[in-house]
Amino acid sequence: MAQAKRGGGKGRGQRERKLTPRARVYVHATFNNTIITFTDPDGDTILWGSAGSSGFKGSRKSTPYAAQIASGAVAKRAVDHGVREVDIYVRGPGPGREAAIRSIEGAGLRVISIADVTPIPHNGCRPPKKRRI
Repeated sequence: MAQAKRGGGKGRGQRERKLTPRARVYVHATFNNTIITFTDPDGDTILWGSAGSSGFKGSRKSTPYAAQIASGAVAKRAVDHGVREVDIYVRGPGPGREAAIRSIEGAGLRVISIADVTPIPHNGCRPPKKRRI
């Protein structure tokens, strides 16, 4: 008789959870969406979320409220992963920048530093032509 397979081992495609007490948070705020990514100190992604994955669609996705809900949900999952302290890196001009930072602080994570890493061109690519309305 064949023995029943018991739990305990890692199955195919399952990864072992690493408990990281300190993490980096990248907030990518565009005009259409806000994406929040938690990484370990080496830069490997632990978990992520966005306003779109939190259930917001269309123009509501680009609001500070959507960014707040999305970052709060991701921060709660990060606390479950054992994250206690974070360094926040904000990128982009979107409306969800401050709301995402406030929500991460409100989830019980200790913010060590906040840095704006928005890429600024040193007269690089030619910008798109001006809109005529």
